Amino acid sequence: MDEEKIKRKLREFAKERDWEQFHTLKNLAISINLESSELLEVFQWEKEGSTYKNSKVMKARINEEVADILLYLIRFADLSKIDLEKVCLEKIELNKKKYPINLSKGKSTKYNRLKKEYNDE
Repeated sequence: MDEEKIKRKLREFAKERDWEQFHTLKNLAISINLESSELLEVFQWEKEGSTYKNSKVMKARINEEVADILLYLIRFADLSKIDLEKVCLEKIELNKKKYPINLSKGKSTKYNRLKKEYNDE
């Protein structure tokens, strides 16, 4: 993925429409949340194991919502000068410490409960 190319296209898109005035960090954060909710809506009421994920219509809806989320996130990161690659790699390293393999493997337990759960066994 060429993040810089997407940033340039988003800047151009916003400028051509005079939307830069609306692209505040608050508005973009709200938009990320709203688009995430729209992604959840795609899955609402679907039974586990159903074949809805194989539907071309469902796949198109999922693709659109994922793209919306990512585009707003990239725009947010651009305006707030966040290096997405850097912060993502840093977060992965932090998560490695929060979720050591010996305590978290095969478990969905939140990090702040792992050691207690491990000691309770």
